[in-house]
Amino acid sequence: MTKRLSLLAVVALVAAACGGGGGTTTTEAPQTTTTQAQTTTTAAQTTTTAAAPEVGTPDNPIQVLFVPSVSAEDIIAGGELLKQTLEAETGLSFEVSVPTSYAATIQEMCANPGSSMGFIPAQAYVLGNELCGLEIALKALRFGYDVYWAQFITQRDSDIQTLEDLAGRTWAYPDAGSTSGFLVPSGILAQLGIEVGETVEAGGHSAVVQAVYNGDVDFGTTFYSPPTDAEGNPLWDGGPTGFDVPEELVESCGLDADGELVCGEDFFVWDARRNIREEAPDVVQKVKIIAVSDPIPNDGLAFGPEFPEDLKEQITQTLIEFAQNDPEGFQAAFDAYSWDSVNPATDAEFDSIRAIVQQLGITIEDL
Repeated sequence: MTKRLSLLAVVALVAAACGGGGGTTTTEAPQTTTTQAQTTTTAAQTTTTAAAPEVGTPDNPIQVLFVPSVSAEDIIAGGELLKQTLEAETGLSFEVSVPTSYAATIQEMCANPGSSMGFIPAQAYVLGNELCGLEIALKALRFGYDVYWAQFITQRDSDIQTLEDLAGRTWAYPDAGSTSGFLVPSGILAQLGIEVGETVEAGGHSAVVQAVYNGDVDFGTTFYSPPTDAEGNPLWDGGPTGFDVPEELVESCGLDADGELVCGEDFFVWDARRNIREEAPDVVQKVKIIAVSDPIPNDGLAFGPEFPEDLKEQITQTLIEFAQNDPEGFQAAFDAYSWDSVNPATDAEFDSIRAIVQQLGITIEDL
């Protein structure tokens, strides 16, 4: 602006000099332009993330998972009874489901470490413990036992009499994640050097029995629970014989008035053959047991590794009291798994299964 004013003054002087005598030239004052500084104020934006709903609330229910060892419909029916009891006694919210496989059950528990609980067998627990730190809390009691066995079954008129006769034969098993149906039998066969023929994953213990009953396979492997009398007293002493129905009682086997599988007047069958008794009441006449394994830790209740300790204790105690105070209701809720009651369990009790898993090199990918 100063330079502009100086230039105008020079021009005026020159013009006056050139105009001669009394001429006068008037120059308007320059215009001044004022620009206001614009100030922009941006309000700071604050993002607040809402806290996740507490475990056990309707918006974040506890996931109750069951392995598909038998019919999913039967498991869900009992699971809903269990859910009602747990919700009534604890005030917490639960959601029951049956994943498609043993592996899927483990993976879902590991994916929800702070809100999942699962009723799983020994092998699934060992693999889940190794994978993400699943923690065992309770083990099942069946017919007074906190252990069970694997059994090898075949058609009663089959020429298979011993385990050695299984070489090259077709084998049906429930699922690669089943402890009694696959892991333990695999260990036994490997130890004896027996190589079977074709293998069939049937999808559950009941399906294995049905496959043997139908003659679709040569033999199958499932869980075994000892026979009892009407009072619940075991009729097998744990020895190498006497685990199956005595020959003289086989033809008498059938359903009693309560729909249970009984032979003679007082020999009740509780192994996996019982699972198809309604559609095949002559299952004992068609299917025999040729061998049973050493004892296996019963399946039990495990929690995700980040499950809240206070809720874990509350749920565990509720289940113990449920079994003690309402045994009929408890047995109805766990009818699909034949649980009578529960006892506390420790990780060390599963070391024998852990040893077989390591011996065979089994991982979650194998399930």
